[in-house]
Amino acid sequence: MTREHREPRFGTDGVRGVANEDLTAPFALRLGIAAAHVLNAGSANGTAGHVVVGRDTRLSGDMLEAALNAGLAATGCRVTNVGVVPTPAVSHIVVRLGATAGAIISASHNPYPDNGIKFIGPDGRKLPDAIEERIAEALGDISSIPRPTGPDIGRIAEAEWHGQSAYGSAPVLGYIAHVAATAGAPLDGFKLVLDCAHGATAAIAPGLFADLGAEVVAIAASPDGVNINRDCGSTSPQAMCAKVVETGAHAGLAFDGDGDRVMMCDENGSIVDGDHMMAICAVGMKRRGELEHDLVVATIMSNAGLDAALERQGIELRRTDVGDRYVAEEMARSGAVLGGEQSGHLLFGRLTLTGDGMLSGLQVLKEMRVSGMPLSALAAAMPTYPQMLRNVRVADRSAWKSDPSIARAIEQARSKLGRPEWLSVRPSGTEPLVRVMAQGPDEAAVREVVGSLCAMIADISGDA
Repeated sequence: MTREHREPRFGTDGVRGVANEDLTAPFALRLGIAAAHVLNAGSANGTAGHVVVGRDTRLSGDMLEAALNAGLAATGCRVTNVGVVPTPAVSHIVVRLGATAGAIISASHNPYPDNGIKFIGPDGRKLPDAIEERIAEALGDISSIPRPTGPDIGRIAEAEWHGQSAYGSAPVLGYIAHVAATAGAPLDGFKLVLDCAHGATAAIAPGLFADLGAEVVAIAASPDGVNINRDCGSTSPQAMCAKVVETGAHAGLAFDGDGDRVMMCDENGSIVDGDHMMAICAVGMKRRGELEHDLVVATIMSNAGLDAALERQGIELRRTDVGDRYVAEEMARSGAVLGGEQSGHLLFGRLTLTGDGMLSGLQVLKEMRVSGMPLSALAAAMPTYPQMLRNVRVADRSAWKSDPSIARAIEQARSKLGRPEWLSVRPSGTEPLVRVMAQGPDEAAVREVVGSLCAMIADISGDA
């Protein structure tokens, strides 16, 4: 049976789909035309813009890069390719070059058949929803977009190479220097396992950490286009943990395919997730007077133990909906300089414009160096409370919202758990599911709340 073709739509992280099935070269070409039209209209005097384009290591990246770049150039944009680089490198380079926008071709931690395209603005941050909506509208009316001729057609160029550097072009070297500078001091004496997920950090991270003085054991650092994220990286860190124990390393760092997140493990091979990393860094930053407003921003998915660990230090935890975009927006509103997600996507507001796995790992290693404590001891300061997530398959994702009995049950459940933010009931944005997540120090209460609410939602909303 032939699969029905559907073009991808903008979500919380650009557009994603199966390469050459949903996310095709013709679509990428049209997306480049639409994006250039909207971004040019927003540039100074509506003149043609400058777009920096980077990608990860998956096989379809070449195809989509060529198509996207053709669309951008066809609408007058000047394109600078920076090749295979972590997502945060594109953000850094856009700002450094004063470009109009950036584009990243990546599906992050997804398997290699998937790919995605996301855009960032001149400030190095994700485009606002309103601009993405304008690009989506322009996609539906490509034929009406003016196309320049003669000297006004855009050019596509590779970033200037920097001598014989193993790292690549001059703009990428500037990004690497920036990340290295955030370490604060050399990593002499550290033995580290780096899992590069066969992704965008593979050509950069081992050399960067070694140049800082660490003894590096690199794994999953040989990308071949189809092995990105396969049984490795931040979503499959087991091999990293085993290698840390085997080699007697002080810590392990597992990046995802596009390098914007990191999952760590301690010297015993135990996982140290994004919540624990935020707790570790928040305490150290407050001690040094670096934690603005004594505030950390996380999502509703962060473990309740993070609340407890931060409260003991007089630090407030403010929660947002799921997604680094919402964390970044709240950080901007509140003036917070630290935030992130349990998945290891951390935001250091004074150091970077977006999540950066290498930079985040360096901040945790800094806390180890400054405190003189092993990672296991630092992570132990945050308890891990019971946390339960269950999906309810429904025919109607919104029926439960208007039912008064469920509204009462939710209020009662929040009271039972102790805090309203420890319960989340929300529909999936893409599937016929309602997700119920509860957490807290009382495991029996967590299980009872989730079971009861799921049963009520299934009864009222109907099985899909």
